[in-house]
Amino acid sequence: HPVRAPAPAVVLLVTLGLGAAAAQPPRDRALADLRRSDPAARRAAVQTLAEVGQMADLPALAATLSDADPVVRVTTQEAMWQVWSRSGDDAIDQIFDIGVEQLQLGQLDNAVATFSQVIQRKPDFAEGWNKRATVYYLLGEYTKSLADCDQVVRRNPYHWGALSGYGMIYVKLDQPARALEYYEKALAVNPNLSLKDIIERLRAEVLQRRKNSI
Repeated sequence: HPVRAPAPAVVLLVTLGLGAAAAQPPRDRALADLRRSDPAARRAAVQTLAEVGQMADLPALAATLSDADPVVRVTTQEAMWQVWSRSGDDAIDQIFDIGVEQLQLGQLDNAVATFSQVIQRKPDFAEGWNKRATVYYLLGEYTKSLADCDQVVRRNPYHWGALSGYGMIYVKLDQPARALEYYEKALAVNPNLSLKDIIERLRAEVLQRRKNSI
């Protein structure tokens, strides 16, 4: 039997469907692919969001921190840090990168000044506050570091780095109960963090202090 050519209307519908799929923005397609059963598709989606993801995508990415696939979990952590580190303003990003380099070189006073400039110019950029909190911690200025951590989590409640930062500061301030609280919050956001040992130690210390106070 001769093969019948598809009707023009069918060809048109198929063509339109392919065109619509091709026209879907990469970010939208990646967000949809995070929910696919194929691990390879989820891995590719996370990689795409690392490049083009926005702060509004953090809830979807945070859910993927518990993905069944270990590669997806690891790459999601990296992707979230990349999203956090983009302010949406190239000029601000350039200043931010200078501050990161100063921090890495141990030029802490210069880094404080640079990150303060970032914060002044773009106060909604949570990572500017987080990096200055890190510098203040390294300088031993724990009250200032805590204040900056407050600004971070107000803008980005998924920032397990800042939540862990609270824990580190409260350990330094000899407040194990507060440290435990924030380490547990960090682990609740990102179950891949290596915090179980320190959480167990802090629980034991808190329990011992309660016994001693009776």
